[in-house]
Amino acid sequence: MDNVIEVRDIKKIYTMGEVEVHALRGVSFTIERGEVVSIMGPSGSGKSTLMNMLGCLDRPTSGEYYLDDELVSSLTDDQLARIRNKKVGFVFQSFNLLSRVSSLVNVALPLRYAGVTSGRRELAREALEAVGLGDRVMHRPTELSGGEQQRVAIARAMIGNPLILLADEPTGNLDPEITKDIMVQFRSINLKGTTVVIATHNRELLRDTDQRIIVLNSGRIVEEINI
Repeated sequence: MDNVIEVRDIKKIYTMGEVEVHALRGVSFTIERGEVVSIMGPSGSGKSTLMNMLGCLDRPTSGEYYLDDELVSSLTDDQLARIRNKKVGFVFQSFNLLSRVSSLVNVALPLRYAGVTSGRRELAREALEAVGLGDRVMHRPTELSGGEQQRVAIARAMIGNPLILLADEPTGNLDPEITKDIMVQFRSINLKGTTVVIATHNRELLRDTDQRIIVLNSGRIVEEINI
C-alpha cells in the first residue's frame, strides 16, 4: 500500500480565554497515492481544521501527520512553508486571488515563491490553458465570472505539479452547472496522478464520482464510505 497521507490520532485544541475548543478529537486515517477522497460533515465538524493540517497551514496539538512518508506535524514554520511550496496545492472557497493583477500573474505567483527564476509566465499560461482559460490570461479576477475565478485558483494550485491538491468547499458559492465543470477539472487533475482531497458538505457534489468519503462530526470520524 502506497500511502501519501497518514494521520495518526490527530487532536487540535484551540484555547479561547478560559475555554478550550476541541476541533479534532483523535482523527486517524490514510489516503493512498492517486486517490480522490472527500471530507464531509456539517459546519463545525472540523473539516477546515483538518484541511489546514493536511495542507501544512497548521500543526496539531498532538498526534502525527506523515506526508509522503515525512513526519510534518512537528516541523517549524519555515519547514512547513517548504513542504507547502513543494508538495501541496490548495484551492479555497473564496478563491484568494489578487484583484489588481491578471490571471497570468496570479497563477505564476507560487513559482516566484518557490524560487523559479525563468519561464514563469509560460508555465502559468499553460496552466490556464489546461483549465480552459487560454483566452483570459490577461483578465483580472474582477473581470471574470465566479466559475472562471475558481478555475484560475485551480490553475494556481496546480502550477508546481503538487503531490496533493486540497480543495476546501471549492464550489460552495457556485451554481450547479459550474460546480459540475469544477468537478470535471478535479477529475482531470487526478487522472494525471495527483491525489485530490475535497472538503464539502454537499453530498450531491459527489454523486457521479468514484471516491472515498470520510465523514466528520464534532471532531471525530463517524463513518467512511466507498462510492
